[in-house]
Amino acid sequence: MFFRVLKNLIASRTSPVEGDVLLHARGFLKESQHEEAIEILTALLDYRPDCVEGLVLRGTANRKAARPQEALADLERATNLAPDDPRGLSELAATWHALGDDRLALEYCERARRLAPELTGPFELLARIKLGGEFYFSVLGRIFGQLQPRTYVEVGVFRGESLRLARPPTLAVGIDPEPELSEPPAANLKVFAETSDEFFANRDLRSLLGGLPVDLAFIDGMHHFEVALRDFANLERHCTRDSTILIHDCYPLDRESAGREPRMANWSGDIWRLIVLLKKYRPELAIHAIGTPPTGLGLVRNLDPGSRILSEHHEPLREEFLALDYSYLDEGMAEKLNLFPNDWERIRALLTRD
Repeated sequence: MFFRVLKNLIASRTSPVEGDVLLHARGFLKESQHEEAIEILTALLDYRPDCVEGLVLRGTANRKAARPQEALADLERATNLAPDDPRGLSELAATWHALGDDRLALEYCERARRLAPELTGPFELLARIKLGGEFYFSVLGRIFGQLQPRTYVEVGVFRGESLRLARPPTLAVGIDPEPELSEPPAANLKVFAETSDEFFANRDLRSLLGGLPVDLAFIDGMHHFEVALRDFANLERHCTRDSTILIHDCYPLDRESAGREPRMANWSGDIWRLIVLLKKYRPELAIHAIGTPPTGLGLVRNLDPGSRILSEHHEPLREEFLALDYSYLDEGMAEKLNLFPNDWERIRALLTRD
């Protein structure tokens, strides 16, 4: 009945109905009701074959329903009609990826990103193509399962998804000046609404962790290298040689996302500089940048809680590496950042290596 009414309204060719159909189609897609979306969009496109948004939405529905060839026809038509529509280009990139042509997928990703840098779809697809394997959050969960840490410290909590990976009996501390927790923290989690510099200057972390050292830490706060450098130095002095420090966003996709100017989305910042610094001045550390989408996950072991090189020489180190331009990575980026395959068995071997 619902679809018959919609089709009758579409047949009347009144402009408000087009908006209603598109609204319903977006709702169906959100609920993964792909066939329903295709049915009403087909009725619309029978009368409005040049409706770009209708073509993009039906193409999206067909791609998600595992019919990429059908999707391709709609999306190529939409892109011919509106070559500067970033969402059409983004969907076309995803469809070419589904068809196994990553050369064209990358081409349309880049076109979409130039037009709309804030779109997450092209950025994430670009990361999946360039890096591959599981998303960083899945790898982070595997690391928790493997290490079973007694204690965990997270810098940069945001909504608390990764912090909640620390389940009892793990004692966990989260640090974020403006946390936006999606649910109240469990009894084993303590969240401090302050900057990491304030926290380490004024709090007794060892006491908060019941007298235990930090077994596992995750740096995912402000995306400026010098802040991550201070966080690393402050965390390391609470660790042991068997502890692990993870560093998010250490393998950037491009110059734009690796800039120092904050962005609403798709921003890794210049954390990559920390990896280069640690390789040069702390060669005894075991440093690996796991190639997890979207922007890598650093894994550092063989820590030395007695080292004060980073804290005592913070300013000259900061100046030296802020002067290092992104073009340093143009050649041999994988080697310079110690890129490590995003393969769980190989990552697990790193975590069990003496």
